Amino acid sequence: MMRTRPLKVALLGCGVVGSEVVRIMTTHAADLAARIGAPVELAGVAVRRPDRVREGIDKDLITTDATALVKRGDLDVVVEVIGGIEPARTLITTAFEHGASVVSANKALLAQDGAALHAAAEEHGRDLYYEAAVAGAIPLIRPLRESLAGDKVNRVLGIVNGTTNFILDKMESTGAGYQEALDEATALGYAEADPTADVEGFDAAAKAAILAGIAFHTRVRLDDVYREGMTEVTAADFASAKEMGCTIKLLAICERAADGESVTARVHPAMIPLSHPLASVREAYNAVFVESEAAGQLMFYGPGAGGAPTASAVLGDLVAVCRNKLAGATGPGESAYTRLPVSPMGEVVTRYHISLDVADKPGVLAQVATVFAEHGVSIDTVRQQGKDGEASLVVVTHRAADAALTGTVEALRKLDTVRGVASIMRVEGE
Repeated sequence: MMRTRPLKVALLGCGVVGSEVVRIMTTHAADLAARIGAPVELAGVAVRRPDRVREGIDKDLITTDATALVKRGDLDVVVEVIGGIEPARTLITTAFEHGASVVSANKALLAQDGAALHAAAEEHGRDLYYEAAVAGAIPLIRPLRESLAGDKVNRVLGIVNGTTNFILDKMESTGAGYQEALDEATALGYAEADPTADVEGFDAAAKAAILAGIAFHTRVRLDDVYREGMTEVTAADFASAKEMGCTIKLLAICERAADGESVTARVHPAMIPLSHPLASVREAYNAVFVESEAAGQLMFYGPGAGGAPTASAVLGDLVAVCRNKLAGATGPGESAYTRLPVSPMGEVVTRYHISLDVADKPGVLAQVATVFAEHGVSIDTVRQQGKDGEASLVVVTHRAADAALTGTVEALRKLDTVRGVASIMRVEGE
């Protein structure tokens, strides 16, 4: 039997995502009520610019006083889509204190202060849901937190930023340089006017922190995630990748150590084989590959950003939180019982592709091979091309620790026959 008294929802932020949340709440009101068991009422919308025209929203619901809105005391759910650290953090904790559960899309805040927010939600008996914070519309957090709760996840490998995937895809498919591909992404609305958070890997790193924490039942903060951007990837890197039967993606990689005693989380460009499912992810799409002991290999794919896709994830959480409210219960909170340490990048073991500019004369290859051997890094393949006294040497290693590879490269730079290190890229997905 449906309850007639509506559940009251406040919205913090009414930009691209927030406006889509309101549109879906309005156009699908009857369906949402049927799925929840009670109607949902938009009780207020906090914005910074109250004079902007917002179709479908009663102007009497608009306010610039977000603090007063979350302190009302009669709200059931607060939806936070303003982003950033403050005032979002204070508004969320204030909402908990005044009786409301929270649905958030704020990856930066959750990656930085997720533990404290979960603790505040638990203290006040409220829900904190954030499916929209990672990979847009793709159901990922709930499967990791609930569907795989009885399994042991060992690895999460994914493309979690649509902007960077679009740029790298265009560089591969058209031969465009980085700046040209970025300009196209900006013109199409995939890249922000300031793309730093995307192209330097900050956005993906925040998502990696959230995914690692949930997958491995431990606390992983943004500062724990190793991060490299993709601005240095070149057409020559793609040419080398093609010769290896690979492509290049900006990957978020979260792994449990083989002995199960630690975890790692990292974001960086990497070569992956064309046979890997992630290699076929094109344009601005996202995909995440999950490896667990019982379920095996799972892949989640779909649009990772945009107003409507992100709003879809927000509404999914809203339905779940509202159902919990009617049942007098809360959903799963933070699970950090393993308390596993996060290992530094130097301990990460993977393969490497190193491109060197060297003198084209006898003995160079032997010198280079000796340096690799002295640092305990085994060579898989070597390719050398030379002309007019200059040459390029491409070395692909077997799996080695990052610290060992770093020491190798430092030693190579000291050789008189090595003119420079053109590029270093990890090889993943094998």
